[in-house]
Amino acid sequence: MDDKQEDRRMSGDNMTSPHSQHHDPQDAEEKSQISTPPSDQVETLPPAPLDWSGPDDPENPHNWGFAKRAFHTMVPAISGFTVTFASSVYTPGYPDVMERFHVSSTASLLGLSLFVLGLACGPVIASPLSETFGRRIVYLTSLPIFALFTMGAGLSQNFGTLLVCRFMAGVFGSPPLAVGAGTNADLWPPASRGVATIFFVLSPFLGPALGPTIGGFVAERKDWRWLQWTIIFFAIASFIPAAISSETYKKVILNRRAKKLGIPLPPGPTGVQAMKFLLTVTFFRPIHMLFTEPIVGFFSLYVAFNFSVLFCFFAAFPYIYEGVYHFDRSGTGLTFLAIAVGCLIATAVVIVLDRVIYQKQVRLSHKDSRNGVVAPEHRLYPAMIGSIALPIALFWFAWTAKPSVHWISPVIATVPFAFANLAIFSSSAMYLVDTYGALNGASALAANGLLRYTFGAAFPLFTIQMYKRLGIDWATSLLGFISIALLPVPWVLF
Repeated sequence: MDDKQEDRRMSGDNMTSPHSQHHDPQDAEEKSQISTPPSDQVETLPPAPLDWSGPDDPENPHNWGFAKRAFHTMVPAISGFTVTFASSVYTPGYPDVMERFHVSSTASLLGLSLFVLGLACGPVIASPLSETFGRRIVYLTSLPIFALFTMGAGLSQNFGTLLVCRFMAGVFGSPPLAVGAGTNADLWPPASRGVATIFFVLSPFLGPALGPTIGGFVAERKDWRWLQWTIIFFAIASFIPAAISSETYKKVILNRRAKKLGIPLPPGPTGVQAMKFLLTVTFFRPIHMLFTEPIVGFFSLYVAFNFSVLFCFFAAFPYIYEGVYHFDRSGTGLTFLAIAVGCLIATAVVIVLDRVIYQKQVRLSHKDSRNGVVAPEHRLYPAMIGSIALPIALFWFAWTAKPSVHWISPVIATVPFAFANLAIFSSSAMYLVDTYGALNGASALAANGLLRYTFGAAFPLFTIQMYKRLGIDWATSLLGFISIALLPVPWVLF
């Protein structure tokens, strides 16, 4: 395992741009923590001579009080929850959209798919904003525009307007997802960053789980337009804490202080040069890595498939629970709570594995004078467990979702599926960053996100047809067979 680690580390170093060198002591131990850095968290510009005045600099977010840091941790978590909630809350109302605009079920589900496709734009939008103006401006600008396009979707009088507004809402809702983990890295030193980061990762998974739950009751008692108003209520609740938050990004804080003190700022890439580099990190390089880096390609494919199955269920659950068990919309929405339970279990397991296994390796690394550097393979334990749980859950669901079996069985089967989904995702993100380093790791995560949201947008469009032609048992079993084919990915990398 040490040989593989050394080979990958040398490979990552060879790929790294000179701009990735970074002299911030707070980031020196970046590889000894649970973290899922976003696509925007990259050292894209040359290191500036500006730095904190000392380890106790009061403007350093690491030195803020615990309550203030906890509050700022909640800002991206709440925003991420709201945006992902907005993706799935649409699904209970898609039959109403069919009736209102006289379109097919597949066309109606475009409101879900286009929103998810819009989420793939997050890194491209967030990186220039975050690098130039800081984290806070991303939340303050993206959430209001997201809410305005959501309002447009709710007021739409034709189907085309609804689809355009849903897509643009996804585009402008995506930046908080790309910036959130960067905010956590600003706030917490490596030794205590793990729990904060895994809770941030949890929030975008809880959003899709609770969207159909709440949306089922809203759609049943009101109509599909009220689903959009519900999103706006959540957006307002997310914007309030963002509005009273402070900037956390080190570079922006130090630049503002330098301007205040009359200190000239160091020169760096500007204009076209800076934009070209940001696009390279967030778009061109990720696409290149998908096809040229087997680790990135296979792990991204694995995570994208799992994510797409989750979005398959947004179309499949109403078909199954309303068609087989004769649930109403609110009852079908409640079945998605099993996904939330699975995500909570995965969060606990990832934290326990980090404390019991990974942190032990960190301590051994310090004893061996390796400065806390740990082989990235130790990040794979959650994914290895999840890879086994995933096909079990899918086959369990496939062959118990029938009238002769109580409805609670397929509902319970959803719990290990959700557990596996989050465990594999969090493990893959940490592994990619530890393997490729900060700069190329950000590109690897951008590749992961691009494929994940593309698959998530496509799968719901053929889910109902697949379930009608193959039946619930064989349609879900097909997904199970694919999960078995992908099962070796974390084991081979280990």
